[in-house]
Amino acid sequence: MEKVIFMHESIDGYRNYIYSVVGFFVVEDHILNTGNGLVNRSYLDEVWGMALSTIVNALRTNSAYCTDATLMLKIKNLIMLFNTTLRNYGYSVNQLSELLHEIRDHYNEVLMQRWVQVFREMLDEENFLPIQVSVQTEYESVVASFPFQDAILEKSPFPKRFPFSSLVPNVYQQVKEFIYACLKFSEDLNLSQGEVDDMIRKSTNLLLTRTFSGCLSSLFHKPSLALMQVIQIIIDTGFLEEATVYLEEFVSNITGSPQEGQLGSRGQGHLFRVARDDAEKQICEKLKHKLDEFLELENYDWLLGEPQGHASSFITDLIAFLHSTFQSFTNLPDKVAQEACKSACEHIAKSILNFMLSEDVKQISMGALQQINLDTIQCEQFAASEPVKGLEEGSLLHYFIDLRQLLDLVMSWDWPTYFHDYGQDNNKYNRVNPNTAIILLEKCREADKKTVFSVLKKSERDKKKLLETVLKQLRQLALTAQQH
Repeated sequence: MEKVIFMHESIDGYRNYIYSVVGFFVVEDHILNTGNGLVNRSYLDEVWGMALSTIVNALRTNSAYCTDATLMLKIKNLIMLFNTTLRNYGYSVNQLSELLHEIRDHYNEVLMQRWVQVFREMLDEENFLPIQVSVQTEYESVVASFPFQDAILEKSPFPKRFPFSSLVPNVYQQVKEFIYACLKFSEDLNLSQGEVDDMIRKSTNLLLTRTFSGCLSSLFHKPSLALMQVIQIIIDTGFLEEATVYLEEFVSNITGSPQEGQLGSRGQGHLFRVARDDAEKQICEKLKHKLDEFLELENYDWLLGEPQGHASSFITDLIAFLHSTFQSFTNLPDKVAQEACKSACEHIAKSILNFMLSEDVKQISMGALQQINLDTIQCEQFAASEPVKGLEEGSLLHYFIDLRQLLDLVMSWDWPTYFHDYGQDNNKYNRVNPNTAIILLEKCREADKKTVFSVLKKSERDKKKLLETVLKQLRQLALTAQQH
């Protein structure tokens, strides 16, 4: 009865071990019945009782190392045959029945690992583009593989475009394959319909929330994944979540148990919550990266005499890109689109502000400020146009308020109001930090020095004095704020 090492590597190891055990106890039973008292029942039961623990431990330990689902099904059938044989000879086999339940749990974990590979390969090959079909047979093939009905799409002419990519029907079919595979181990284990149903639902829920969701989260960290692909993945997960009701129905049909809705809260983002959170972050990050490609084209003339009279080309291109991008957000959950839009506006506003405050920029003329003002107005118009639905009015404009107040203050030279209302709730320039104002004014002062003969004009000399006075007061404010 000693444990056989590396029995898990092939079914032959298990077969040889179990056959030797069966042979021993069948022979002992034969001696019991024909040996004229050579052995008795209590002796045989005692030997079986001692042997059973060793047998169960040997099978448990070796099966725990097994990573081949097909081999595990063979092991299960062999143990069941062993179980039935020994029970027919009058031996107690309860521990073997319990062992089969343990092995079933491990079998489900092995299946999970197999499907990790299935999902990874599927995601590697996927292009994350909406399915497009050109003929009726292609259309029927898609709706046969995934439960989707859309009266408008059905009536529309070819080519027809589905809102989801091929990932959706492929994953849906693989989940059904997984359910069938789970069911295979439970066959003939004398489990109730309820037990089988509960096991399948829990395993399927884990497959989606942990295995598939984990594969998605890994995918999001690939630099090659484009913004539009991330958007499509979020749309796809939404369709998969909506389809859980059909998977629940599928499980009920094959187990004979009523639907219990254990495959997650349909449509509530429960199944793929972790992956969805990752995707939302990735949308914001990839959107910022794309915006940076436009913002890097900034080429302000910081000593500009007069503004162009219209927004800079890099800003108009950036706004056109945003309009196009947010139109593609229509199938996304509102919250995701809103967060992405907020993130974009915040990033643009901070970037424009940083252009002015950059240490690389030493002088800024009033003409350059006016050009930045025109660009900011263009961005504010975009923010006010409700690029995505469901946002509170003015919520996007809030991200431009620091930039807007600073530009208004410096361009209108409204310093008396700023100093008079500083620190009060009704201060119209309450978002302007004295240190920020100092940085910008010092750059304006440097630009003024470039003006030829400006020192000869009394108006310019007066303006210079006023600027120095403002700077002095700002430094005093900054010092006071620092002390407090």
